[in-house]
Parts: sequence; structure tokens; C-alpha cells
Amino acid sequence: MKTTNKKKIINDPVHGFISIPTELLYDLMEHPYLQRLRWIKQLGMTPLVYPGATHTRFQHTIGCMHLMSAAVETLRQKGHEITDEESEAVHAAILMHDLGHGPFSHVLESTLVQGVHHEEISLLFMERLNEDFGDRLSMAIDIFTNRYKKHFLHQLVSSQLDMDRLDYLRRDSFYTGVSEGVVSSERIIKMLQVHDDQLVVEAKGIYSIEKFLIARRLMYWQVYLHKTALVAEKMLTNIFRRARELVNLDKLPETLPNVAFFLTNRVTIEDFRKDDEVLSRFAMLDDSDIMTGLKTWTQSDDKVLASLTRGLLNRNLLAIEIQDNPFNASRVGELKMRIQKEMALSDIHEAGYFVFTGAISNNAYSILDDKINILYREGIVKDISDASDVLDLTVLGKTVKKEILCYPKAIRG
Repeated sequence: MKTTNKKKIINDPVHGFISIPTELLYDLMEHPYLQRLRWIKQLGMTPLVYPGATHTRFQHTIGCMHLMSAAVETLRQKGHEITDEESEAVHAAILMHDLGHGPFSHVLESTLVQGVHHEEISLLFMERLNEDFGDRLSMAIDIFTNRYKKHFLHQLVSSQLDMDRLDYLRRDSFYTGVSEGVVSSERIIKMLQVHDDQLVVEAKGIYSIEKFLIARRLMYWQVYLHKTALVAEKMLTNIFRRARELVNLDKLPETLPNVAFFLTNRVTIEDFRKDDEVLSRFAMLDDSDIMTGLKTWTQSDDKVLASLTRGLLNRNLLAIEIQDNPFNASRVGELKMRIQKEMALSDIHEAGYFVFTGAISNNAYSILDDKINILYREGIVKDISDASDVLDLTVLGKTVKKEILCYPKAIRG
């Protein structure tokens, strides 16, 4: 009987050579649920701004696994017991943490599947995988849901200083070329410690944490909330809103079967739980399904759907304005009337797909979530906002909110 060599090494452009720690993790990576992440871009529509940002959720997942190996090794060297079983489980948890992402990552999360967070779907995928792997992923699921007795393991997977954030900041910076996002993930991991079952950072690592938080804030404005990527995402969202509206009018636009399923059914988390078909159909969705649909819809008889899809695919995007205060309602109404007349749309409702307002927000550090705690030699623990003499909590923890207005460039002015 031929056996498969599972001692693989992956050459990653961000972290270098990555080893797969165990055979279970290799088999997990080979599963179709994980392989699907190869076809989902990490940053949605951001390649329209930064052409190099075409990296995928799969690459990010592998990077998280690599950083998890470094974190486990560091904590073991500092005398904290992490058994081989726990190590494998926390690696599996980080490998599976993004399974619930749909096409284009966050962009269609509230449109294609409404009211269901990707982490809820990730957990459902984990439970299905646990069945496939004979309950060998039970501890990983407990760590992911923070039910396991060692809570610091959960913090390695999900917290304000988890392996997820340490990888995506560095990876997104690498592929976009935005140097402000570069963080010293190796040094931060070397400074990790456990105190009272909580993940903390040794005091000598405080400057790396300061840079990490500043980098995260800058990356949000320069990459994650870049106005061009933002307006492209809004257009994609409106395309699917329009497609769903046409479905309600019994005018289902031509598309692939699995996309059509989620357009014609308002799927809830309960539907995912009670009907295996729903999760199986979701597992077949990736960016290519959406792109195929968009190309088909450029020929739609519906003027709204066709105009939006042609604009998005040809990068003829809407104009966008960003300011601190809400936009004048009368101006927004005037813009809608102008575009309704110019495009010969049937009513002001259709004009709302091209002229609309919204809000965006950004905060680098949440004072409500798990804190990033700094550990001093005397055993004193301080929150980073208290420990740092550079970071101001009133700035660091404040959610900065901006108002946006989008409209066709043809009516600018």
C-alpha cells in the first residue's frame, strides 16, 4: 500500500519556509473546506487599488499556523505546559478560523447570507470536519469557542494580539506594498508570556506593541478603508441587493446554481444548522462564482444591474466623498433626481443604487475586548494604554467614524 509523504514544507513569501507540524494538520489542510480558501481573496476589492493584493485566505491561514508554531514553542521554552495534543488542537483551531468566509471575504457577508456572521459558519464547518475526522478536532473547537480550560490558548487564536492579526497585518502590508503595516511579528511572539492563564507581553516588548497598534490604525485608513476599495465594495453589495430585489419580482438574473440558491432563499443560521444542504452549497462558493455572475449580469435587461456590474468590472467606479459630519439630505436628494433623469431610471428608488450615503469606522484598540496586558518583573500587569507613555487611550481606543457619499462621476459638481 502506497503511503503519502506528509512531511511537507511550504515556501511562503512572507515567513519563508513553513513546516506542517503533524499529519492531522496536513490532512486538514488537504480537506476541500480548507482548499476552498485558495479561491477567496484576503482583501476583497482591494486589488483595484493595490494590484499586488491578490493573496488569498489560504495563504493567510498557512501563515497563521506558522506563527502559532512559533508562539507555542516560545511559551514552552518559558516553562508553560502545552501538551502535544493541545499544540495540535490550537494549530487546528487557527487553521479553521476563517472557514466561514464567503466570496470576497467580508464584502458579501451581510448581502449574500444576511445576518449570519462568518465565525458562526466557521464553527459549523469545524463541527462537520470533526465528524469527518472522528472527533479528533473536539479540543480545537473547545479552544476556538473559549470553552477549553487553558484560556490563553484561545487568546492565541482570537484576541487583540492573536496570530490572525499578526499575520494579516504583515501579509497585507507585503502584498499591498504599504510599508506602514510592517510589524515585527517574530519579536512580539518572543515577548509573549502567560500570567494567571492570560496571554500577556513582557515589558521589554512594549515598543513592539506600540508599533503594532499604530500600524494597525494606519493600515485601516490606507488599505482596509481605502476610499477606492470601499466604493468598489459598496457597488458589489448594491449589485447583490439589486439581484435579490429582482428575485422578489420573479426576475431571477441568470447565474450559477449555488449563487441562485442564496439569492432566492433568505438563509438564517438556523437553516445552516438544520439543513446540511445549506452548508454544502456555501462550501461551493468562492470568488470565481461571483465573477462569473457579474460577467453574465453585464448583459442583463435590468438597467441598474447591468450598469453597476459593467462599472465594477471595468473599474469605472462611483465617485466617493468622505467627511466627519452627515451629508446634507437635500444635496443627496438632488443628486438622486439628477441621476434618475440622466440614466432614465424608472423611479428614485433605482437612483438610490447609484447615489447613497453610509458610514465607516476604525479603532486600533478596543477597551471593551480582551486587553493587551504588559507584564512587569514584579508581577504587575498593566493594560497597554496605561503602560505606554506614547499611546493615548483617548485616541487609541476612540472609534473614528466618517460619513461617506457615493454618486456617479458624470454628475460630480
